[in-house]
Amino acid sequence: MWYLDIGCSRHMTSGSKKFSKISHKVSGHVTYGDNNRGKILGTGKVRSSSVVEIEDVLLVDGLKHNLLSISQLCDKNLKVTFEANHCLICHASTNELVFVGKRIQNIYIVDFENTSFDFIACLFAKNVEPWIWHKRFAHIHMGHLNKLVSKNLVTGLPDIKFKPDKLCDACQKGKQVKTSFKSK
Repeated sequence: MWYLDIGCSRHMTSGSKKFSKISHKVSGHVTYGDNNRGKILGTGKVRSSSVVEIEDVLLVDGLKHNLLSISQLCDKNLKVTFEANHCLICHASTNELVFVGKRIQNIYIVDFENTSFDFIACLFAKNVEPWIWHKRFAHIHMGHLNKLVSKNLVTGLPDIKFKPDKLCDACQKGKQVKTSFKSK
């Protein structure tokens, strides 16, 4: 578990087993918020999963939690977006999702062992064709689509008037109970 910290100047951990590449050298101290100090034992890369690799992580003696520096993430051309119950870390140029943090009480935590992005979905489309929206919403009645627009229940649904000006083939076949008999 890694804590996202805005006041932390560098990524830090005390677990030397987390590093995929490390250079051991004693070079100074880190001062904590309570004015205690921790000795820097080295620096390196941490690879927590096949996707996530964090560079320039300090190995600090006596540190109790793993810390990710927001400013250092931003310096690596990453964008951090905080929401009410999670935060997204994306590449600034491509908006490609790198990892997701979850909010637990008043702190954002990243668990690199469980890097699933299942709860994130893109529900935005730019098409204004009424019959495309009819198909996207499981062949919903046009009157119901008008209610969704008027009450603003779906983000991204265009503000257009949905009118049943033709008959949908899939809807007609779905209502057909049996095929007609051959005429004699």
